[in-house]
Amino acid sequence: MALLAPLRTKTVDPPVDCATKLAVLADPTRLAVLEVLLAGPANVKRINESVRIAQNLLSHHLRVLREAGLVTARRDGKGILYTLADGVGTGKSHQSLNLGCCKLTFQDLPLGAKKS
Repeated sequence: MALLAPLRTKTVDPPVDCATKLAVLADPTRLAVLEVLLAGPANVKRINESVRIAQNLLSHHLRVLREAGLVTARRDGKGILYTLADGVGTGKSHQSLNLGCCKLTFQDLPLGAKKS
């Protein structure tokens, strides 16, 4: 009688719904990170040149964005390169995010600037 090897199943996280994505983006720092990534892939150093927060805090925000399916990460030599996830469209002008359920558009304001 042969022993069967246990089945290895890969758990797949359920898709993140729109309300969850918007809740993640309610944080201004995370929104600023996505605005940086609209210009293209970037490493932590490049992102932090615009966002200007402690590196450990930036890493936390990047993890939250990855878990929400908004950002992906891949190894680039010794560092990690972050980019917008495939399901996040950028629009023709690269100033908007299409989350599938809604679209967020960034106006021509410097990062961190407040409207008067």
